[in-house]
Amino acid sequence: MTSQTKDLTPKYTVPGLEREAAGKLIGLLRLRLHALNDLHLTLKHVHWNVVGPHFIAVHEMIDPQVDRVRDMADDVAERTAALGGVAQGTPGSLVAERTWDDYSIGRGDAIAHLAALDVVYTGVIEGVRAAVKEAGEIDPATEDLLIGQLRDLEQFQWFVRAHLESARGTLATDDVHSEKEAAAKGAKVS
Repeated sequence: MTSQTKDLTPKYTVPGLEREAAGKLIGLLRLRLHALNDLHLTLKHVHWNVVGPHFIAVHEMIDPQVDRVRDMADDVAERTAALGGVAQGTPGSLVAERTWDDYSIGRGDAIAHLAALDVVYTGVIEGVRAAVKEAGEIDPATEDLLIGQLRDLEQFQWFVRAHLESARGTLATDDVHSEKEAAAKGAKVS
């Protein structure tokens, strides 16, 4: 049973919010927490497994992203708890409830990893945008939290894409549908 089908209605919530509405927000935040925990682990994986002539630039670019994404996860978990929910941050629940596949690129060239990471960021950002829309109909405080995170995630994707963009403004990851496909195209660029 995923968080989408569980009744996550808390016994109490923040003043001015109905418990049923809080339950919807808790379910929404639960998947955001899984996505952020997965993203921070994926970013560390890239950090540890990147090679090639762009190694140091990518290696050093990734760590601040890891730190900020971990902070985002903490903020989402604390908002979940404030709403009366359980911040389910265990690896088992992440794997059982996520709606995406595990990152599959091992040791690889910096540009190949960045191309795959571009696809990962696109998925995370699309999920946050959908959550912002849903939260906006229920609670401005949760919406505001997610909007702030959206700005940072979009900036991180911009940093990644700067390595993948040609002088003509085209991305090496145009028209890709998977991280493996993106990595293969990125490897051809480097």
